[in-house]
Amino acid sequence: MKNVSIILIILLSLFSCSDFLEEDLSAQLTPEGGSLTTLAGLNAALVGTYAPMTRTWITGYSTPGTHAILMGSDDLTTHKASNKAPFREFDQYKVSDQNGRLPFVWSGAYKSIQGSNNIIANYKDTQGDEAEVNQIAGEAFFLRAYNYFWIVRLWGSAPLVLESQVYDESSLSISSSNEQAIYDQILEDLDMGISLMADRKLEAGRASAGAALAIKAEVYLNMAGWPLNQTDKYAMAATVAKDLIDNEAQYGFGLMDNFIDLWPSATINNDGNKEEVLSFTFGGAFRLDFNADRGSGARPGDEGGWDDYFCELTFYNEFPAQVRKDVTFQTELANGTPFPNFGTGRPYYKKMQGPENTWQTLLNLTLERMAEVYFIYAEAQVMATGNTMDPDALEAVNKIVRRAYGLPLNTPDVSVDYTSLTQDEIIAEKGWEFAGEYCRWFDLVRLQKVQEMVDKKDPSDLQPLGSITYYFPLPVSETQVNPNLGGG
Repeated sequence: MKNVSIILIILLSLFSCSDFLEEDLSAQLTPEGGSLTTLAGLNAALVGTYAPMTRTWITGYSTPGTHAILMGSDDLTTHKASNKAPFREFDQYKVSDQNGRLPFVWSGAYKSIQGSNNIIANYKDTQGDEAEVNQIAGEAFFLRAYNYFWIVRLWGSAPLVLESQVYDESSLSISSSNEQAIYDQILEDLDMGISLMADRKLEAGRASAGAALAIKAEVYLNMAGWPLNQTDKYAMAATVAKDLIDNEAQYGFGLMDNFIDLWPSATINNDGNKEEVLSFTFGGAFRLDFNADRGSGARPGDEGGWDDYFCELTFYNEFPAQVRKDVTFQTELANGTPFPNFGTGRPYYKKMQGPENTWQTLLNLTLERMAEVYFIYAEAQVMATGNTMDPDALEAVNKIVRRAYGLPLNTPDVSVDYTSLTQDEIIAEKGWEFAGEYCRWFDLVRLQKVQEMVDKKDPSDLQPLGSITYYFPLPVSETQVNPNLGGG
């Protein structure tokens, strides 16, 4: 990216204040100063739009706080004591509006949305190469959609802010929009992003039309489930996902041959591989912080890790014995101690640990993999056709299953291949494939399977202290500023 000095100015202006509804945005790059009439200025604004999603320990998705928020699922749990009380609140369904992990995603999403709004409001006045201007604008539409997708799934009704690029006192009294309105806006923004962006990402860490198509398929899948229950969206999800799969080479995507190659280790680092549909990068001009979600947070305290997140016992025990399981979990310490004798008595996510015990990792934060598009297609096709599995949808899952067993993914194998699949079987396979990633909670919620999962908890795992709810309370910092906000 160009003009690092401009980039630093916008980052400082974006993060000099604290809360989304009380932040004065008048210091942003605005058309009044002419900054957004140049490509350099628009580029700088784009950097400032990505940045809030990756501000370590401040805002965004790149700390173990994101795993904390998703800890109500059966693939995640945390230490029963230590300093993990904020994590335990999510795992035990008793989340306070003062929980310190709540604002990370909320604030990061809205700060990024503000940056998107700034670009969207002004890009048509920018002078320069039309394709470059359109690409930046398309990414802004995409980022606004993507952040609202997180918000609507975690909080339900929320402020739908589309013109917040300049501070207005009326934003302090804005009311929340319902889920339908937010989903409608997400789809509109994704379509704009698809029409403006290049098919392939221009550089690491940036969105593309291919990424927008993947998220669009996932959005339709979520709309088909709770709370909207618009089952006609299954067919739409299947259509979008199948089109992306059929043309994945055009978009620069595909499945990696070996599951182990997806996860950086001391000997492997395939960051930026073709299976990464949407990833954030760290350490360069385009991203200035660290990926603290990987590294120490995923490591056992027995070896100097932080014990932030690891796996519940039932989920681990039901996970089939296969290469994928061996790659996913750490079940033995360096001194040979097996996981039942770890301090927590739980297996850890080896695939999230990276090569070093540090929170200052520069590893990519992968938010969407092409494998998820394959699962979306298979599930949506089954549900759209009344549990009729066509050969393409069946093969989409079988490719991933073969890889899980260390077999060639494109070669049929009767020893592991499914001959038919139900939605429940697809969700189980998807859970194992994406264990510990930002996926399982959202599937359990949209299918209203959280209670079913809780009923299977091992008695020695953390148990519910409150009623199961699918939405979280809004951060108290927001409701104190604006009592008009609704919440989950």
